[in-house]
Amino acid sequence: MADRTILVIGPRWVGDMVMAQCLFRALKDADPAAAIDVVAPTWATPLLDRMPEVRTRIDAPFKPKEFGLSARWRLGRALKGRYDEAYVLPGSWKSALVPFFAAVPVRVGYRKEMRYGLLNRIVDLPKALKRKTAETYFRLAGRPGPRPTPKLTIDAANQTRLFAAHGLTAGGYVALMPGAEYGPAKRWPSRAYAAFAAERMARGDRVILLGSPKDAEVGAEISALAPGVVDLTGQTRLEDAIDLLAGAALAVCNDSGLMHVAAAVGTPIVAVYGSTSAENTPPLSARAEIVTLGLPCSPCHQKVCPLGTLACLETLEVARVSAAAERVTS
Repeated sequence: MADRTILVIGPRWVGDMVMAQCLFRALKDADPAAAIDVVAPTWATPLLDRMPEVRTRIDAPFKPKEFGLSARWRLGRALKGRYDEAYVLPGSWKSALVPFFAAVPVRVGYRKEMRYGLLNRIVDLPKALKRKTAETYFRLAGRPGPRPTPKLTIDAANQTRLFAAHGLTAGGYVALMPGAEYGPAKRWPSRAYAAFAAERMARGDRVILLGSPKDAEVGAEISALAPGVVDLTGQTRLEDAIDLLAGAALAVCNDSGLMHVAAAVGTPIVAVYGSTSAENTPPLSARAEIVTLGLPCSPCHQKVCPLGTLACLETLEVARVSAAAERVTS
């Protein structure tokens, strides 16, 4: 009997892709011989390469918010006959088209945008789990708990190269990730990150900043306020960020994709939450401290503060983050 082949339509965000490993691991636990392929954008390649459960990435030639019917049809027809099951992680109607066009016999996903016919094993999503991303992905496997946690592999040779390039040593630096793709209502202010960085450097720690090119402006602000930080925002590949986070003594971050990466490599984390909730998308690690003010207006789940104050982050003191850092690294 041939090994089972599984197609997964993956999410489009770094953090969500990390959390998707909960599903990959559950499927592999159920059938270690199963082959799992993931339809995902090009940027996800280095992330999926660090997940032993995944055999290969299949390119998703679709632009965000684009329907792309013809591209989805072509991809689906190219995959016809290759898979026994498909799992659709995004909730949109169009996300279920590729497995349908590929005539995958078993097509699993949540009801979401009324995907009857496109999916033939529809899983009901309890309202209480609507925003609990990792749990919702895991539940699609139909396995009893406990839910496995993401665990990314490390490239030791690449890590050594990065240490040499930036004058770092394993466990000798603190990584700050001040960005958040979602919007300003997820970002602790630059001046707060700078104050925390200055405090750590005064103790003798090296401090690096990690993030995408979109975070370069924030990185420059922190660098100007805290001379001596090593600003790598926009200067590292995703695989480099994985290996640098794995070598850090501590990671301090917003609710972001790199927060989930840091959790998946086992680095102690202090995660700052503003407009979102740690009950929904926490760092999936036992070595994590959550810092949030828990104001009556939060979590609002908005990209921009509806009240115009951003009080949930603007008034969050550095001392609280520093205390959490002491707890998680003690």
